Amino acid sequence: MNLFDQNFQLIHRLTLLFFGFCSFTGIAQEIIEIAEPSHIKTVVFEANSKDTYIPVIQLGQKLSFSFDDLEGDQKIYYYRIDHCEYNWQKSSLLSTEFIAGYQEDRLRDFENSFNTLQPYTHYTLQIPNRDMQLKISGNYLLSVLDQYRNTVFTRRFIVYQPLVDVGVSVHRSRNIEYINQKQDVEFRINLGNLQVRNPYQDIQVMVLKNWDWNSALYNIPPKYVNNNQLLYNYVSEISFWGDNEYLYFDTKEIRNATNNIRQTRMLDIFNTFLYIDQERRNMPYTVYPDINGNFAVRNLDGNQSLLETDYSLVHFKLETTAELNGKDLYVFGNYNNWQIGDQNKMIYNNKTNLFELSLPFKQGFYNYLYVAADQQGKIDKKAIEGSYYQTENEYVVVVYFKQFGDRFTQVIGIGSGNSEILRN
Repeated sequence: MNLFDQNFQLIHRLTLLFFGFCSFTGIAQEIIEIAEPSHIKTVVFEANSKDTYIPVIQLGQKLSFSFDDLEGDQKIYYYRIDHCEYNWQKSSLLSTEFIAGYQEDRLRDFENSFNTLQPYTHYTLQIPNRDMQLKISGNYLLSVLDQYRNTVFTRRFIVYQPLVDVGVSVHRSRNIEYINQKQDVEFRINLGNLQVRNPYQDIQVMVLKNWDWNSALYNIPPKYVNNNQLLYNYVSEISFWGDNEYLYFDTKEIRNATNNIRQTRMLDIFNTFLYIDQERRNMPYTVYPDINGNFAVRNLDGNQSLLETDYSLVHFKLETTAELNGKDLYVFGNYNNWQIGDQNKMIYNNKTNLFELSLPFKQGFYNYLYVAADQQGKIDKKAIEGSYYQTENEYVVVVYFKQFGDRFTQVIGIGSGNSEILRN
């Protein structure tokens, strides 16, 4: 290779690095998830495998999707599947190119609850199913539609093919300013036999923490390319706040007070009163085992059927002296897909000097945090809970592939690393 070619490749690589880091923390997204209305609860979307809480599958595997309509009147709902690009905009593919069968169909499996104080209709769906099979990997959006084909709410999911290996490691921040608060992520992609013309353009990655879409980082170029290996071993550019371990409550025995539950009472429906939570931002880090913000529906009061699993109105109370500066407080977790809105916004009670909120939850084990958010929806988890490098977090790297001339973006690999083992 002559000197001109070497200089050209160097300038090309530096240009890609510069423009990649200009938009390092986000990406323009036309498709934004639509939050479910107040009568839709307990949306479960996960792979059909043990101990998983995420809607990610290898091509050919199955996802389970379900939700409850608390109005309990057996509404007619439809679902629609859309294929998306890396930036979650709809791809230009025809439905026949990514689906065998129907792109849109009716939700046919639903039943009313019985032996519950809170009536509801429970809807279920398997993806793929006999009427619809996915043909390619990629980002997908599942939309639930009403009988007039208006969108009620949406959920993202990912289908991948394991064409590359992804190794992920988590480190204590090397930035001395945040060494006690942040965690850095490094990873490498082994391309194996995959032929890639220009890895700086053809390979894209997404990094996110605990499958919370609010945390996702995009547009990260490789720092080095070494033969068939892409290295993303930046010093501290791929950095996340460690946050704190999630709080929890467990209503599997809905009539009894248990750990973290002060009192239960039966009114129109069951009411669950949690102990008053204290802010943790100035407290020492404490090991607090969690499931990283997720939840699991379960019922130990009798029959295990989901249709006999009741709801209770859970009462949250928070004592804090934090300066919010115009921000609002929310009860946060995967129970509502990491969303913030009027439904989970806390209200300050001048009589008790506490922030309070009451929400219906189906019986089960739930993780939650108290977060602050400004008027633009930017979420701050450390305002109430603090941030600690020791916090256990799961980091996931999703690898995308699209070469010049390709009509869609593939997902060719997924890797994960946990901060329980910090490598420094």
